[in-house]
Amino acid sequence: MEAKKVFIFDDNSDILELCTFILEDAGYEVRTSESSNDIEQQVIDFMPDLIFMDNWLPDIGGIEATQKLKSNPLLKNIPVVYFSANNDIKSLSEQAGADSFLSKPFDINILEEVVHSYLRT
Repeated sequence: MEAKKVFIFDDNSDILELCTFILEDAGYEVRTSESSNDIEQQVIDFMPDLIFMDNWLPDIGGIEATQKLKSNPLLKNIPVVYFSANNDIKSLSEQAGADSFLSKPFDINILEEVVHSYLRT
């Protein structure tokens, strides 16, 4: 069976490494990016089953990046989990049109639960 794919956008390489380690260990295929540059093409090239989107990203930022994905007919059905250390993450996530959100710093078990809830086979 083909592994489910998770794409993580975050400008913090430590977080990308940690998430990649956890999710690959759990059997997912992971791709990461530190910028939202050309976001739609990045996502089309990988066609993930789930996307994690940081709020603070170089280029266009998480809100606009999520809005672009959600307005693209090819990509709009891919769930986006907004994740940020911002206190206002719930409203940022709503503004972006994300499917849900995860506060940073996050518990590894919660990260796995969120991924599992979207990618349960």
